[in-house]
Amino acid sequence: MGDLLQPTHLLVIAIVLLVLFGGKKLPELGKGLGEGLRGFREGLKGASDPTPPAPSAQQNAAPVAPPVAPQVDPQIKRM
Repeated sequence: MGDLLQPTHLLVIAIVLLVLFGGKKLPELGKGLGEGLRGFREGLKGASDPTPPAPSAQQNAAPVAPPVAPQVDPQIKRM
């Protein structure tokens, strides 16, 4: 089982990926994979961390009143 990731095996896998996805698509796939792993690690870290996250600035802000419609004077004639 320890012979699975030898340099020659990794080279063959890299060539197969290059043929399947092309040179332009590989950086995008790598970026997506990296972001996915980063999110997974943060999720694991958050699940094992018993302290709740700090509230954001939006949660601390006072509620905003809805906009008020302008009052129309019935005495004004419309054209």
